[in-house]
Amino acid sequence: MQDNAAQLEPALDSYRLLLDEVGAFIYTADLQGRYTYANRLVLEMLGRPLAQVIGKTFAECVGVSALDETIDDTDRRVMHDGETIAREETHDIPGDQARTFWSVKKPLRDGEGRIVGLLGISYDITEKVQLEARLREKKTLLDAVLDHVDALVYMKDASRHFRYANQRVAQMFGLPVEQIIDRLDSALMPHEAADRFWAIDQAVIDSQQPYAAEVSLPDAAGHLRHFWSVIVPWVDAEGVQAVVGMSTDITALHELQEELQQQARTDSLTGCANRRRFFELAEIEYARSRRHGSSLSLIAIDIDHFKQINDHYGHPTGDLVLQDFVGCCRGILREIDIFARTGGEEFCILLPCASLDAAREISERIRTMTMACQPVDALPSLRISASFGVSSLGTADPDFQVLFARADRALYAAKQQGRNRTVVL
Repeated sequence: MQDNAAQLEPALDSYRLLLDEVGAFIYTADLQGRYTYANRLVLEMLGRPLAQVIGKTFAECVGVSALDETIDDTDRRVMHDGETIAREETHDIPGDQARTFWSVKKPLRDGEGRIVGLLGISYDITEKVQLEARLREKKTLLDAVLDHVDALVYMKDASRHFRYANQRVAQMFGLPVEQIIDRLDSALMPHEAADRFWAIDQAVIDSQQPYAAEVSLPDAAGHLRHFWSVIVPWVDAEGVQAVVGMSTDITALHELQEELQQQARTDSLTGCANRRRFFELAEIEYARSRRHGSSLSLIAIDIDHFKQINDHYGHPTGDLVLQDFVGCCRGILREIDIFARTGGEEFCILLPCASLDAAREISERIRTMTMACQPVDALPSLRISASFGVSSLGTADPDFQVLFARADRALYAAKQQGRNRTVVL
């Protein structure tokens, strides 16, 4: 018997050496929780040689009166109920900080299958847990920052799925962040808009160059919002390509720009196009007429004796006369007609796809309407009239200015002939 034990001893030494080098804390304990074996890492942690560990509990080795009840409960379930349990455990080690382990505990059985103790294998994951805690703290801080940035911040991968979205994105889509992550862009916005943005994202991924431009997208309430969007390429640690976007809401600025542009194009008193805008549109219509061979006519208008109205009744009354005249004209004109105030009491009407006869007819309708109008309710006796010059684009006209000059000559002729009439050239 002693010979057999002597023969087994080298093999046991090899096993002990192996268990000492596996990089895990390995130990066994009897039903009272007393160590029956501990490898090198366990002994180093306890700061005791094997002889001072065998037969003692962990609490006795570290000099504490009691252990965490959850750990005692785990050992009981292993040794009394025969469970195999894997869980995270934290132990206070004397002279050291608290250490966190991932422990697997299994029942230890004898040759007849009876539970005689416990086998434990633990891995020190303290640094991993601390790193995860720091990462969680940093993520919490980053989320707090990004959620309060006055911009939509998001990440989309190359398969068009959202991988990150801040609270501004959630408000835009009217959904909680959890319902945005991992969803396709086309499931969150109109398909046409999603495809348009995907084309931009794909170009950023392919070129690995950032992109910046103004984009528009309806919000959860259906209101069109305008953003200045900056999109940059990004590759994660696993090589997955994605884009990171930051879109700042510039709707108010966009609307202000639109308003300023509208003011630059519009006569503030009457609401119709101003002189500058009229000539811009006229050049476009001239080019279209030449391209398609369609007719183009022009009516030049001057309200008769308007200076006398201002002198006799005052400029506020004159303003009311102009506004009333424009309002009446709009009821006669088509949507495609271009109506502009080109001077103090001077107006022009450009009539695309209208012949000279059609222009003359419209001119006469406006002239008749003008005489019948009572432009100022407080002055029922006040009546006005206007003079009209009408012309159409000729085949030999080299530019719009020739047509405009001809209509202006026709208007001058109408005024020379006694006003309140239409003259056609």
